[in-house]
Amino acid sequence: MNFVKAVTQPIPATSQALTEKDADWLVVQRVQAGDVAAFDELVVKYRERIYAIIYNLTSNKEDTFDLSQEAFIKAFQSIGRFKGKSSFFTWLYRIAVNTTLSHLKKNRHRRFLSYENISVEVASSEILDLLAAKTSTEKPILIKELQHKLNEALQTLSVKHRTVLVLFEIDNLSHQEIAGIMNCSVGTVRSRLHYAKKQLQSELHDLLD
Repeated sequence: MNFVKAVTQPIPATSQALTEKDADWLVVQRVQAGDVAAFDELVVKYRERIYAIIYNLTSNKEDTFDLSQEAFIKAFQSIGRFKGKSSFFTWLYRIAVNTTLSHLKKNRHRRFLSYENISVEVASSEILDLLAAKTSTEKPILIKELQHKLNEALQTLSVKHRTVLVLFEIDNLSHQEIAGIMNCSVGTVRSRLHYAKKQLQSELHDLLD
C-alpha cells in the first residue's frame, strides 16, 4: 500500500463533533478490529504534516518520501499496541521523528532546514521578528542573506537541538507535544530550544544588528 498517496473516504460526520484525539481513537479502534482500510483515513489526515516535518529534518525530497512511507508502515504494523492514552498525533509524530533521526544517524547525513520560503514558513519566529525594525527596502536582501546564514548556523546544532527547533518553529508544536514526541521532559525541550535559539542568534548576530 502506498501510504503517502493513499486516497480514501472522509471520516464519518459523527466523529466531527469529537475532539481530534477521540476522533482518531475511534478510527484506530476500527483498524484494530480488522478494518484495515480505515487506516487510510489517518494517512490522508496526517500525511502532509508528516512529510513536512521529515523534509524539514532532511531537506531531501526523495529521502522524505521514503521515510514518510516507512513511518506510516511502522505505525500500521504497531497500531495494535496503541492504547489511546496519548493522542494518535503524538504517537505518529514520535514514530516519524525517530525514524528520521535513525536514518540521519545511520547515514551520517548533515542536512538541514530548507528556508527557501522562510518569510512564509517562519514569519512568526523570534529570529524574523528581529528584522521588523529594518526598512521595507532592506528586508528582501536581508531575507535572502538570512536563508544562507541560517543553513550555515544550523550546521552547528546537534540533531536533537535541530529537531526541537523544527518542531517548535516550523510545525508550531507545544513544549508538551514535543516532549511526548521526543520522549523527554518539557524542561529538556525548553533547554534544547533555548540553546538552539541562542546559538542561531549568536551566529546571526552581525546580520541582525
